[in-house]
Amino acid sequence: MATKLLALACLRNDSYGDLSPRPHYPSMPKYPKGVSGQETNAVAALFSVVGMTCSACAASVEKAIKRLPGIHDAVVDVLNNKAQVLFYPSFVNEERIRETIEDVGFEATLIQDENSTQVCRVRINGMTCTSCSSTVEKALQAIHGVQRAQVALATEEAQVQYDPNIVTYNQLLKVIEDTGFEAVLISTGEDISKIHLQVDGIWTDHYMKMIANSLQALPGVQNMDMDPELKKISVSYKPDITGPRNFIKVIESTGVGRFKARIFFEGGGGRETHKKEEINQYFRSYLWSLVFAIPVFLSSMVFMYIPGIKRGLETKLVNMLTVGEAARWLLATPVQFIIGRRFYTGSYKALRHGSANMDVLIALGTNAAYFYSVYSVLRAATSPHFEGTDFFETSSMLISFILLGKYLEILAKGKTSEAIAKLMDLAPETATLLTLDDEGDVVSEEEVDSRLIQKNDVIKIIPGAKVASDGYVLWGQSHVNESMITGEARPVAKRKGDTVIGGTLNENGVLHIKATRVGSESALSQIVRLVESAQMAKAPVQKFADRISKFFVPLVIIFSISTWLAWLLAGELHGYPESWIPSSMDSFQLALQFGISVMVIACPCALGLATPTAVMVGTGVGASQGVLIKGGQALESAHKVNCIVFDKTGTLTVGKPVVVNTKLLTNMVLRDFYELVATAEANSEHPLAKSIVEYAKKFRADEENPIWPEAQDFVSIAGHGVKAIVQNKEIIVGNTSLMFDNNIVIPADAEEMLTETEGMAQTGVLVSIDRELTAVLAISDPLKPGAREVISILKSMEVRSIMVTGDNWGTAKSIANEVGIETVIAEAKPEQKAEKVKDLQARMQTVASGYTVAMVGDGINDSPALVAADVGMAIGAGTDIAIEAADIVLMKSNLEDVITAIHLSRKTFTRIRLNYIWALGYNLLGIPIAAGVLFPLTRFRLPPWIAGAAMAASSVSVVCCSLLLKNYKRPKKLNSLEIRGIVIE
Repeated sequence: MATKLLALACLRNDSYGDLSPRPHYPSMPKYPKGVSGQETNAVAALFSVVGMTCSACAASVEKAIKRLPGIHDAVVDVLNNKAQVLFYPSFVNEERIRETIEDVGFEATLIQDENSTQVCRVRINGMTCTSCSSTVEKALQAIHGVQRAQVALATEEAQVQYDPNIVTYNQLLKVIEDTGFEAVLISTGEDISKIHLQVDGIWTDHYMKMIANSLQALPGVQNMDMDPELKKISVSYKPDITGPRNFIKVIESTGVGRFKARIFFEGGGGRETHKKEEINQYFRSYLWSLVFAIPVFLSSMVFMYIPGIKRGLETKLVNMLTVGEAARWLLATPVQFIIGRRFYTGSYKALRHGSANMDVLIALGTNAAYFYSVYSVLRAATSPHFEGTDFFETSSMLISFILLGKYLEILAKGKTSEAIAKLMDLAPETATLLTLDDEGDVVSEEEVDSRLIQKNDVIKIIPGAKVASDGYVLWGQSHVNESMITGEARPVAKRKGDTVIGGTLNENGVLHIKATRVGSESALSQIVRLVESAQMAKAPVQKFADRISKFFVPLVIIFSISTWLAWLLAGELHGYPESWIPSSMDSFQLALQFGISVMVIACPCALGLATPTAVMVGTGVGASQGVLIKGGQALESAHKVNCIVFDKTGTLTVGKPVVVNTKLLTNMVLRDFYELVATAEANSEHPLAKSIVEYAKKFRADEENPIWPEAQDFVSIAGHGVKAIVQNKEIIVGNTSLMFDNNIVIPADAEEMLTETEGMAQTGVLVSIDRELTAVLAISDPLKPGAREVISILKSMEVRSIMVTGDNWGTAKSIANEVGIETVIAEAKPEQKAEKVKDLQARMQTVASGYTVAMVGDGINDSPALVAADVGMAIGAGTDIAIEAADIVLMKSNLEDVITAIHLSRKTFTRIRLNYIWALGYNLLGIPIAAGVLFPLTRFRLPPWIAGAAMAASSVSVVCCSLLLKNYKRPKKLNSLEIRGIVIE
């Protein structure tokens, strides 16, 4: 009997009775082993958990807590960085729970009172390497009232959790700016439902006070801010009660025509606008640097070999000072101090906070070349005999190449976040708002800004238009292309009552939809937030780069000075032949060039960008494929997966069981039989019960919604079936165990029918009327298209497949044989599945090679197992993707996306490894070459300006290496998969 589905019915009928509503992850078994169901002495504890960055972190913390004995329930809130645990003190205590959280890698503190917390996001402009992001992170974490701060270099954003009673977000912005970077507030914790309105008109204190009072008097308005300078009003509100059109109406009516309100245009505040401005700034700086640097380079490297020009450049001005030296000084100075000013300010602010970044290396390197050249020029001007050599071309060309590198790097980095931009562009700009009368007829229609849509609005969607909001169809029929949200290529038929997703494309019919979720509540907004959160999160492998970056710049400076000193001493002590020294310089200048080259060739940027850029591109590509990977932790775990546990119903099978055969054991009219059975089953939410009721409707096809007789004394027995009194007859519908428990004899022919049914991978349901076995129903849940091929491909990828189901052994083995799975665990109730996963994990640890276990389930009764697994994959998550327990959400509900998820994670981590190999290998090879290792044998040396160009190229190459992931293609085997259609008669 399908105990899995029957157990699910029990779950839906309040089997978890006293559990509070869960915002994030479903609970584990209610009582630990040895705890009686009658015990009610569970204790609650609240922990502050510092360091979580995304839902994957929360899942790992929750998994660890729930694996402890004596845990009743645990909820981890990643936004507020808290964990609430309900536990039995006789089995576990607060200190053990706290230590468990810290073992996962997060700092945990037991707190008695739940203080109010808020989370804000800030864009940080000007960060160049991991040293910059670490500096900002430390500064934020040092603020009293800040509970957690996460700064991401690749996205140039910070996410800060703080107590608004202690510190304000304006103070956070000031601290960031004090560290030397520009801070722009993106959102605060109160921005969940917030609208910014531009109010045109003459602002006066009198009218502004009237408008403020009128807005605050509206039901559902939580907060309101006014910015007279920008003529902007910001309103926080509850979308269930009010909306932006109400605010506009109040503003315009209060001013009696004096004011006009509309959605506030963000202008330069947007991320894309800022990115373009930054790209243009670097490009302009680079072009201006070339204007000065090219003449400097030509006069020192090219014109000196053209006799006529050489003579003019060597003309003496004062003593030994030549025209060429004076011209180079004049041209190099604006490059050094005006165009290169950003490096001075960046290094000053970094050093002021006790850190060193790339700007420090650039400033030291260019200053050494520039000021030595100034010394050389001044000495030539004051001496009749001194013939020095200047390095003005080194400083000016070095700055030019670094600016070019930064321009190319920012250009490339901008492309890594295209996934979010594309997702945000899916929302239509306008929508057609309908006004209906009491009869439901359309009275009028009006085109409005889509951001003005409110909950319960009725919107008209014409063919070829995008759906403006999440909702359901009130009227009309059409096909909607949902590929941009779910990745499903085939258009989905929509008719009255069907749900639609905002941002999808209506193809061939007119629809009237009722908005149910607007603004930040919409599926599109949830996906955007999930992808943004994933891109903010650091993969564990990035800790390696963060550790190196702390010591990188100081070590480079020490090595640079050591290089200069070693070559200088070698020259002064005649440690090498004088013929090694180029004719245009002396031993001091040669040593100085080696030291500068070492300083400028070392690049901490490439190392810092290796992981986050790959994670950004990988998660973005995944979203476009319908695979939502919740951050670096999930990505890193997924690439290690070599054992997958599949649920059966709704995962390997379609999840919509249908009655395929009925065998009556007594003479009875089939219509009358199904009348009794459907009446008994109509009170159950169980999928098998629903399939029986649906089948029974065929015998009353003349009625659109048949009304069944009343059932008395209805009882649902979890994992077994139902009992009821219908028309004075006792009806029992369920499995063999239920029949045995009620002392109902199962004839031999019924046993044979059951065996035959299970052998065909169908579920047998027994029906008893007045204690006599009356019929055997065969219910089939068809396999999902391509299920067998997917298992075969996983096997070729060296990934072992196991099936865990609550169904009976016969049906489970038949399904497993059909798809090619060898290991089957059957008759496992929902609360036992997590234990089975943990048993597998413990057993696999004894294997020499080790296993990382993934669980693939439908996200309902499989949620405890999804949390317990190393990687949880929710299949068929619909639009509630943001609150799933899984680490990865497969939006298309296709089994083949399991392969896509693992394959993409492996490709992403291959790219991360390549990035690290390139970044580390580049520095390990480049620094010795710049230090002159090859010079004694080959006379090859790396001029500082070429070293600077190489440094700039390294970070660009790492970003470009990550960008190649945008060309990701699914395994070719998936493209050749013949997806079989499912036909149910």
